[in-house]
Amino acid sequence: MKFEELSDSQWKFIRFHLPPQPRVGRKRADDRKTINGILFVLMTGCRWRDVPHCYGSYVTLWRRLKRWSEGGVWDRVLSALQECAYLEGKLSLSVVSVDSTLVDSKKVASS
Repeated sequence: MKFEELSDSQWKFIRFHLPPQPRVGRKRADDRKTINGILFVLMTGCRWRDVPHCYGSYVTLWRRLKRWSEGGVWDRVLSALQECAYLEGKLSLSVVSVDSTLVDSKKVASS
């Protein structure tokens, strides 16, 4: 599988939805490089430990994914992407597909 890093236009869109750098203390590792590393792991399925060193520490990548997931950062990015797609006519609810699986529920005898 060929992995492509974020393009300049993709990065320009995403960066405005990320938390700001801390005002005091140590600055975060480069956000673009870190996101590319996270995407590398998610797209290729490799182990965190096996991510190429050019993306930084695998521990940093894993922690950033976890922290931003818990903080809702990825949800905000997805919402912004969806809104843009609606505005550009690339996404529409006029065609909807619903997939569902029916599961029989077992009747439980009441005591």
